Amino acid sequence: MCLAVFKKCECGSRNVQFHLRDNVLTPEVVTRLFCPECPGEAGFDATRMLNDNGWIIEYDMVLAGMQLVQRQLIDQEMLRPAYLFDHGYACWLETYPGEREDIREARERIIALKDSDQQHYLQEMMSWNIKRLAELKTLGWRRAQAA
Repeated sequence: MCLAVFKKCECGSRNVQFHLRDNVLTPEVVTRLFCPECPGEAGFDATRMLNDNGWIIEYDMVLAGMQLVQRQLIDQEMLRPAYLFDHGYACWLETYPGEREDIREARERIIALKDSDQQHYLQEMMSWNIKRLAELKTLGWRRAQAA
């Protein structure tokens, strides 16, 4: 069973759900979250932070090391914020924060076709997904880059 892990950004305006692959890491490994509107008091530290299109995730790398390296799930030299994110150990549940809300209207419009024209529904869904993924790649979202 997967835990629902939510983290509020430092300015308090956004609440984001995280995915923790196989629940290997505990929720405490994500220490802070900065949305693009959060005021930045401390500088960016690539040894413990990841920047995904203006969103910054701060990880407790000591805790991540205890939970991954000491259990021999990864080697010490692999332990970096980018590895945690890109391999799904601690990343957005969605492709980017707020994706579900952003696509709701378009998705509902396409799903409405399902009962009336199954073939058109499938074509629309596939072309919409392909176009959307290409747009997300252009915008620079990390999870889209890997898809």
